[in-house]
Amino acid sequence: MSQRHKILIVDDIPENIQVLLETLRGEYTIIAARDGKTALRLAESKHPDLILLDVMMPGMDGYEVCLRLKSSPETWDIPVIFVTALGDDQDEARGLTVGGVDYITKPFTPELVQGRVRSQLELKLHKDRLEELVEERTKALHLTQDVTILTLASLAESRDPETGGHIIRTQSYVRYLAEKAAALPRFQGQLTPEIIELLYKSAPLHDVGKVGISDDILLKPGKLTKEEFDTMKQHAIIGWEALHTGEKRLGSTSFLKYAAEIALTHHEKWDGSGYPNGVAGDEIPLSGRLMAIADVYDALISHRVYKKPFSHAKAVSIIAEGRERHFDPDLTDLFIEHADAFRQIALEQAEYDDEREALQPVA
Repeated sequence: MSQRHKILIVDDIPENIQVLLETLRGEYTIIAARDGKTALRLAESKHPDLILLDVMMPGMDGYEVCLRLKSSPETWDIPVIFVTALGDDQDEARGLTVGGVDYITKPFTPELVQGRVRSQLELKLHKDRLEELVEERTKALHLTQDVTILTLASLAESRDPETGGHIIRTQSYVRYLAEKAAALPRFQGQLTPEIIELLYKSAPLHDVGKVGISDDILLKPGKLTKEEFDTMKQHAIIGWEALHTGEKRLGSTSFLKYAAEIALTHHEKWDGSGYPNGVAGDEIPLSGRLMAIADVYDALISHRVYKKPFSHAKAVSIIAEGRERHFDPDLTDLFIEHADAFRQIALEQAEYDDEREALQPVA
């Protein structure tokens, strides 16, 4: 072996420990325990590479020791080889059932023990390397996600420079509101930490469809006409179509699933009066309902070429008025309860002095 592995020998009879010690100590570092309680303590503190475990011990037998090792996050991955005088097939089957990787019956030859130990340590090395490769691959996939999102969000920002801060702030609002909503029974199971992370990553793409809207409408400094607004509404569909195409290739569990949902539905309203499809209530995906509050709040408190930022209190009042009309009532209640946290997020990421002024708490 390329490194000196550590092996824990567990047996209540000193002579048995000595035999195994003489068999293995030239190649490995050996530690020993004479009872189950000590074995568990040493396994957790010393984290050996492999354990040779007797079955018949007073107090806690080897099967119970193995079960406890496999139930602990600190020791579950340590391979256990039973070394025992119990030679029945049922005994061996039980040892493998409780988590042992091999079963050696006494009396044994030194060569047999050495070969079995060497094989299990080599298997563990391969397993550990495979886990490292999987972790590296997972990190690479996450990086690909992040770069993809950043690229697409930057594309949208390049068409409308004022969206830069909006993208960052709404991303933070969505995660904060989702974390609070996760504690409500109504949303139990819908907002796991993994899903909240995907929502956080996907949120910056909510307006990516605006790249398909002409500059004379997208950058118009005044109020849009009805025809212009009808054209602007198409950004939700444009964004969904682009992201949904990617989702079909990556699968429904990808971050693009939530990005496509958010792009399509963040302008839908609880009473069905929103766009582009006029869906209502729980028919609107939860991702879109979360983004609706984040998007409107930030639009209200943000500086735009066509308006000054509203005060935080005014923005909260407008969203409260939209409860059960524009916004999910439970999410609205959470927003109102934690409105100061939204104000703080906005204040920390404000881009203009008039935004900071509007966000100051009322004296």
